[in-house]
Amino acid sequence: MSSTLATARDDSRVSQLMEAAIRGLKPMFDPEKGFFCYRLRQTSQGLVREGISQRYTIMTLLGLLRAESAGFQSALNIPTTLDHLLSDTAWLDNIGDLGLLLWLCALSSPEHLTRFYARFDLGRVFERYPDARGRPTMELSWFLAGLAHASGTGLKQPPALARLANETYGFLRTNQGAHGIFGHIGRWSSLAGLVRGRLGSFADQVYPVYAMAHFARVYERKEASQNALQCARAICKLQGPLGQWWWHYDSVTGRVVGRYPVYSVHQHGMAPMALFALQDTCNADFGEQIYKGLGWISGANELQQDLENAAAGVIWRCIHPAKSTSYAARIRTLLGKEQNLGAAEILFECRPYELGWLLYAHARNGSTAIQARSATAVQHGRLQD
Repeated sequence: MSSTLATARDDSRVSQLMEAAIRGLKPMFDPEKGFFCYRLRQTSQGLVREGISQRYTIMTLLGLLRAESAGFQSALNIPTTLDHLLSDTAWLDNIGDLGLLLWLCALSSPEHLTRFYARFDLGRVFERYPDARGRPTMELSWFLAGLAHASGTGLKQPPALARLANETYGFLRTNQGAHGIFGHIGRWSSLAGLVRGRLGSFADQVYPVYAMAHFARVYERKEASQNALQCARAICKLQGPLGQWWWHYDSVTGRVVGRYPVYSVHQHGMAPMALFALQDTCNADFGEQIYKGLGWISGANELQQDLENAAAGVIWRCIHPAKSTSYAARIRTLLGKEQNLGAAEILFECRPYELGWLLYAHARNGSTAIQARSATAVQHGRLQD
């Protein structure tokens, strides 16, 4: 197949997935509570909405906001939902959620960013949120992304912003191994770090790649983009034969230590989001790996089943082992021993942030084909009446 035909096929598939995301978000929004749910789960009574999540609401709003910037028409009133998030922040108790909220405010409007600065004392952030002491990779990456996006707005910044960005970047670097892979938390920062620090999930790889790429652009730190590039190349080299982005990695050896579950959001949202951001920062091309990962969603996977339920507008969460992971298997993973799949099944649930990251990753390209079809998707998938 020619590269032109392959690109057209890939763009068409992305269009379908984005339309599914717009439709699928409708039943995930709780209009009474003003937030997105924790998950939508298939039951014998149909799809059931469970719980609410401020964190997932932020991630979903980021995707919708970027989709609007690319020409989509979102039926959700994003400023109103963001106002709701800012009106009572008692739920915010960790540095990761603080970073996500800063990220959203920075991309939303100067008014929301000003309100954020007035509410939170960034100068004392590492004292206020004890979880930061463990140097968690994912949460520090969200915080760095928020700082970088806020710095890139051109608005007047708190004095601590640049210092915090450079300090957070430094903390993340200490979690990165010689092969480019990130561990889950600081190895020498706590007892938990001694046990778990060397192993990192896929989230612990892609979020720092995204954050470092954006940090490198805003602060003109070329070494940050090179460190992000080292990680990106490492996970791409380890990508599975069907395009799978594996679940756990060893930052010391640079090897995969836990393959399953394979999560749909990694395939359609998080990997493209990070790799596209890095492409925008340095001279690299990850198109082959991105679209191979998308192919896994469409049936080129272990079960040869399409994980998109177009009628419901959802993408099922993952393919995972049919039996629960045994205690012995967990110990093997902690020791850096690779695990295989065995009998597998689909987890029939979908979480709103998954669709949010899908929109965030691919709306950046804003192809006219996708935009032209988005109005129909909005008509059939309005979040609110």
